[in-house]
Amino acid sequence: MRPITGVPETLARGMAGFRDLCCRAEGCEHVSRSVTGLILSPNQTRQGSDDLHVWEHRTPSRRALHEAVVEAGWDSHAVLQRHRMPVARAHQGRGREVMSRDWTLAHHERGPPIFGVDWADDDVQRRPTRFQPVITAVISNRHVLDGLEVVGQAPKSLKEEMAYVEAMSKDRDEQREEARKRVLELLYHRPHQLEYRQRTEIVCEIVRQLEEEGQFPQAPYAVATGVLH
Repeated sequence: MRPITGVPETLARGMAGFRDLCCRAEGCEHVSRSVTGLILSPNQTRQGSDDLHVWEHRTPSRRALHEAVVEAGWDSHAVLQRHRMPVARAHQGRGREVMSRDWTLAHHERGPPIFGVDWADDDVQRRPTRFQPVITAVISNRHVLDGLEVVGQAPKSLKEEMAYVEAMSKDRDEQREEARKRVLELLYHRPHQLEYRQRTEIVCEIVRQLEEEGQFPQAPYAVATGVLH
């Protein structure tokens, strides 16, 4: 593939609406280049994408990307909400639309330590695989399809956590420090138990959010049976 010498004009216009979310111009430029690489590069790793870029000046450090993404304090829901506004305008007057809800498996064959990666059978590829469940929402008409929302489902490790809690239990906590540690172990388990959401719950939350925004009032819903039975 030929070297990437800049950010495509279409992508640059789209990224301009998110400039204020980046701490520095260098970080915004790095994010734009990274998004360009994700779209154009045949190698989807960050290193493979960076190797294709030809920078006009000194290549920004990876610290700049970390500052622009991790340390900028982005609100993912606010970012997607801002994304949906121009999408809604672009879809107006282009015929009948349908908003689709579904879920898929984001494969992580080489990333077992990544948070949320689980091991189970893939019904499509008919083999065991490592993956993260991802719930998606898109809107489409005869001309174009755009993403509206994407949510990664947190892992359900409640059985493993409870097994750890029970294994660490004692018949009697004789020391105050041991009792304090025991309480912290129980409190660590409880939030995960309360925060876990099924795919159906996540989809319903996405629908409520989109309905409250009112950006696509004329679009009916299409939902996969694997999401809502």
